[in-house]
Amino acid sequence: MPRNERGEPEPLDQQRQQVAREKGAELFSYRGNDVESFLSPNSPSGLYRLELLSTEKDTHFKVYATTTPESDRPYPELPYDPRVDVTSLGRTTVTLAWKPSPTASLLGQSTQYCVVVNKEHNFKSLCAVEAKRSQDDAFMVAPKPGLDFSPFDFAHFGFPADGPGKGRGFPAKPLSPAHARPRADIRQVCIGSKNVFTVSDLKPDTQYYFDVFVTSGRSNLSTAYVGAFARTKREAEQKTAELKDGRVTDVFVRRRGAQFLRFAPVSSHQKVTFFVHSCLGAVQVQVRRDGKLVLSQSVEGVRQFLLRGKPKAKYLVRLKGNKKGASMLKVLASTRPGKHAFPSLPEDTRVKAFDRLRTCSSATVAWLGTQDRNKFCIYKKEVDDSYSEDQKRREQNQCLGPDTRKKSEKVLCKYFHSQNLQKAVTTETITGLQPGRAYLLDVYVVGHGGHSVKYQSKVVKTRRSC
Repeated sequence: MPRNERGEPEPLDQQRQQVAREKGAELFSYRGNDVESFLSPNSPSGLYRLELLSTEKDTHFKVYATTTPESDRPYPELPYDPRVDVTSLGRTTVTLAWKPSPTASLLGQSTQYCVVVNKEHNFKSLCAVEAKRSQDDAFMVAPKPGLDFSPFDFAHFGFPADGPGKGRGFPAKPLSPAHARPRADIRQVCIGSKNVFTVSDLKPDTQYYFDVFVTSGRSNLSTAYVGAFARTKREAEQKTAELKDGRVTDVFVRRRGAQFLRFAPVSSHQKVTFFVHSCLGAVQVQVRRDGKLVLSQSVEGVRQFLLRGKPKAKYLVRLKGNKKGASMLKVLASTRPGKHAFPSLPEDTRVKAFDRLRTCSSATVAWLGTQDRNKFCIYKKEVDDSYSEDQKRREQNQCLGPDTRKKSEKVLCKYFHSQNLQKAVTTETITGLQPGRAYLLDVYVVGHGGHSVKYQSKVVKTRRSC
């Protein structure tokens, strides 16, 4: 530290003036956008000046200075092999692995790993990731014409208040959320001390860049591993099944998957009817006629779509599965809409149980019908009191017909219809039940073509004592 003739330390202002008069020697110079450090083992006391110049655009930086670098170790250390390895590659997932940092494994210090995924390039520092995620090309609002930054910004870093911007400054304001534009194409997740991570929900046949950063729990500073990049696998080519006029086709669609069906009528036609029976949950149905989209709807249960035909027209049906699980469907295309293989259904396919009519040995239920005369069959099956929703969902496969049930479970079959939809309600009492037992009741409606549809299952419980 500079001293005067009496050996007393000189005031800081005089030290600044001395530095201004005597241009010191340049100790270190660097140009780039990486993490860089400078260490001087024998440094005299005094005032050191760090100058940073942005050569491309507005930016921000982090600086760490210390006089005890041997003991501080602010940045976590990398292993001897600092590469990030891609250990597994799929259509929508990539698994990454890397060797642990010695800072955690050998020194026992608290660290955590952060994984960054994007489609543009690898990052050299977590600081660069944060800047890219939270800001657009400019990270702060441009000053008004004729104005400069507030003197406070310079005084905060030890520069005199009469420096740049004196007398013509404006209040420094933080960047408003309107100007901070998050980058949706960059994903960052911190996973603790794990050194294996699977990135999911990626797009097929797309190149991604993967970076891993180890962060110190003491200093909150990070070190970058050598990043990796990989292209996800392509979607498997979809096979297109052929629909035969008037025949039912069974279709299986994977979770979030898709299936394509092609229908090319042999004869000329004025109209074409598509029957779609979704056995489990909802599916998205799209129909294109000669490449033009003519139908796009979500289907649950049985739906009928009547489309205008064209001579020699060809139809492509796309069935898109849902996020919850796999889907099973039955699809029929016909140029003769008068011949229905599927039974007609009411909008409400629930089975209602009457609690007041419940006895120790019987249960009374009701359901809706339609104007078409259909055959209805009722089946019962005893279940445990702990009958769960998962079990009930498995029972809800509407494509399983009465032929899959045991003969002992059959209650009865009857025909029913009503021209007045307000009165299209039928009831039935199931007898011969045991006291205090739970039963699963199923109602099937069978069409003229033999195709059946199951109403929503209903669980009823008989009374223990009467």
